[in-house]
Amino acid sequence: MFTKVFLAAAFAALSMTTASAGDRPPGKVTVVFDRPIPNVPGKSMRGVLVEYGPGAGSPSHTHPKSAFIYATVLEGAIRSSVNGSPEKVYKAGENFVEEPGSFHGVSANASDTEPARLLAVFVLDSNEKELVTPARK
Repeated sequence: MFTKVFLAAAFAALSMTTASAGDRPPGKVTVVFDRPIPNVPGKSMRGVLVEYGPGAGSPSHTHPKSAFIYATVLEGAIRSSVNGSPEKVYKAGENFVEEPGSFHGVSANASDTEPARLLAVFVLDSNEKELVTPARK
């Protein structure tokens, strides 16, 4: 009887550990500017600061189909994969782009001990409200 109870408790503990290890804490997203582009009617530029604590990341997602995105890492290092490309780590000062309609499969802090920040600049249709759409599972 003791063995069954012990094994059940051990299995439950391992299940909780495994489940929580796969779930990354979310990042903090702040729109830092949003301006219409005067010489391109119907288009705006939005700057978004993404802050990841140690071990944090974003679920897989897409952005509006009208959005061209330029991102630069301000602090730490960011793991990223767009459109199924191999994961790459971008360090402070490095940048990447996402073409309109891209799928962002991985966006996460590359470190479990240090914070990371990036600035993403969107050029998109001015009427777009949602910048991120979580991927369907």
